Amino acid sequence: MMVSPRPSEISTSAHERVYRTLRTRIMHGEIAPGQALTLRGIGREFEVSMTPARESVRRLVAEGALFLTSSGRVSTPELSNERIEELAALRALLEVELASRALPRAHMALIDRLQNINMTVAEMISKRDAVGYIRSNLEFHRALYLRAQAPAMLAMAETVWLQLGPTMRALYGRLRRTEPPHNHKLIIAALKAGDEPGLRLAVRSDVTQGLRMLAG
Repeated sequence: MMVSPRPSEISTSAHERVYRTLRTRIMHGEIAPGQALTLRGIGREFEVSMTPARESVRRLVAEGALFLTSSGRVSTPELSNERIEELAALRALLEVELASRALPRAHMALIDRLQNINMTVAEMISKRDAVGYIRSNLEFHRALYLRAQAPAMLAMAETVWLQLGPTMRALYGRLRRTEPPHNHKLIIAALKAGDEPGLRLAVRSDVTQGLRMLAG
C-alpha cells in the first residue's frame, strides 16, 4: 500500500529545492549584484506556492545572500568596499587554516583532482564563461578544504562565498582573465612539496588579491 506524502512533507521538499537552487545560483554569480527578486516570480519559476518561496528567501536573507529592505524589496546585495575588504579578510583567515589542515591528507589523488579541476577552470576562461569559471574555481577550493575534515569551518567559508557570489561575477568581468589563476599552480606545487608556509601564502594571495583590487 502506497502512502501519499503529507502536505507538510511536500512543502518542505519544495522549499528545500527552491532554496538549494537559488543558493547555488547566487554563489556561482548567476544573479547580478542588486538584482531584485519577487516571491511571485520565484513561485512561478519553480511552480510552488508562496510559502516555500517565502521560506527560501528568509533563509537566504539570514545567510547574507539576499538583502531585504524595510519596504519588503528583496535583492542580491551590492557590497560596499568596506564589506568586500571584510569578506576578503574572512576568506584569508578561514581558507588558509582549512588548507593548512588539509595538507597532511593531500595525497596524489587529491593533487591529480586539483590539476583536473584547474584544466576546467582554464576551459571556462577560454569560453569566457563567468559562471562556469566561478563554479570550477570554488570546486577547486572545496576539493582541497574537504581534506581538512573541519566541516564547521568549511560551512563558514561557504557562507562567505555565498555572500560574495554576485560580486565575484562583477570581479570576473574586470579581471579579463586569459589563463587560470597563477596561485592555483602555486597551491598545487606547495601540496606536492609538503610546503605549509608556501601553501598558506598561495591560498591567502589567491583568495584576496582580486577582491582587494575590486574594493580599490
